[in-house]
Amino acid sequence: MKILVAIASHGTRNDGYLFRLIEEYRSMPYSVDIVVLSNIKKSVPAGVELSVGLPTKDPWSLPFGHKRLFADRCEAYELFIYSEDDMLVTEKNIKAFLAASAFLPEDEIAGFFRFEEGPHGQRNYPEMHGHFHWDPQSVRSRDGRTFAFFTCEHSACYLLTRSQLRHAIQSGGFLVGPHQGKYDLACSAATDPYTRCGVKKLVNVSQIEDFLVHHLPNKYVGTRFGVDESEFRKQINTLLKIGKNGHRPASLFDTETKLADGAYSKDYYEPLRPELATIIPQQARMVLSVGCGWGATEEWLADRGLRVTAVALDPVIPSDAVQKKAEVLVADLAVVAEKLANQRFDCILLLNVLHLVPDPAALLRSFSNLLSSNSSLVVLVPNMSQFPVLWGRICGDERLRHIGTYETSGVHVSSRQTVRKWFRHAGMKIEKTVDILPPRSQTLSRLTCVMMNPFLASEFFAVAKRS
Repeated sequence: MKILVAIASHGTRNDGYLFRLIEEYRSMPYSVDIVVLSNIKKSVPAGVELSVGLPTKDPWSLPFGHKRLFADRCEAYELFIYSEDDMLVTEKNIKAFLAASAFLPEDEIAGFFRFEEGPHGQRNYPEMHGHFHWDPQSVRSRDGRTFAFFTCEHSACYLLTRSQLRHAIQSGGFLVGPHQGKYDLACSAATDPYTRCGVKKLVNVSQIEDFLVHHLPNKYVGTRFGVDESEFRKQINTLLKIGKNGHRPASLFDTETKLADGAYSKDYYEPLRPELATIIPQQARMVLSVGCGWGATEEWLADRGLRVTAVALDPVIPSDAVQKKAEVLVADLAVVAEKLANQRFDCILLLNVLHLVPDPAALLRSFSNLLSSNSSLVVLVPNMSQFPVLWGRICGDERLRHIGTYETSGVHVSSRQTVRKWFRHAGMKIEKTVDILPPRSQTLSRLTCVMMNPFLASEFFAVAKRS
């Protein structure tokens, strides 16, 4: 088999990893040609081709240089591999990809998932952060194997067979200039085959070890980017169960906006908000949380002795801990409201949910009926009246270009005024708001005696009761 490998390598900082990749490819029982794309002239091992130059003046455009290379040599090779200079694609990965490509339909491509290793061998999976998640409705069986779609297509590498590369080129979405949209420039170059060429990236979760690629710097270990091995395996096992029973449940609501970088999307790994300790009424005993991710908040509430009912975003994301400590419901919003119709709660939480649903007032109305007497409904929303947001909209920030129209952005502009209006239409009245200030804004808040908080806060809580 003849393989063409293109490796994007900017500068010299990652040359140690680059040489490790070259060594790995040369150890394989294939005929492998390697081209290193660089912005500068530098030493590479004998037999490795060095291509120097940037597609545009932007240094982040370097990864796009591999596309013309692949197109020009399409007929000379049977397999094409693109990667950044720190992604270790192994012979095992290649064999697994080729085996999957033999039975996947033309509009599906086997993809890979990044992992890292800590100093003691512990694994981290950096893509699993923020709004990125497994789509439970994507689970499907192919040739007795279970595949699923992860909403972050980026793995800093991809493989294409010759026929898949031909398809990508003929689609018109492959040979395009440097651009960014859902992802930044570097990530767009590595995801265009999936996002612009009419195919879907699927990960073989039933043989997941064969589709894991090592991100050699391990730089996200111990950071907020990623989950550990136990959490990763829990989610994989849930996907396998979905594949086995054949029922593919939908997510609670559309959690990802249409804005660049998924701005204002729901965070599936939402951190605990310490402000809740003073916001949830002390007399509360039964709490309903609508839009539960992995459950840090709900677990904390249960540990405080509260009886928690958590309406999960989907069946994959809730952690084992929250499932043991809370009643977890998985269904769409209408079914959940009907299922809970005869129950009453002392506090209802809607954390970073309201701005994402088509009709915020209707959602408030449907769940306000579940409040017990004199109880509170608490929402957390992004503050889109914050100075950086207002300035970005004035200056034409690409991330905010479509904001203002729900149909084109997938998000409502949330401010104190709009949230107050939503509550009023739902027959409720806001009693108080609590601002969440970024650290850099706290000094200015003190200097202005909190008068500027409505324009400094990145998010805010609103606590309301029925009128």
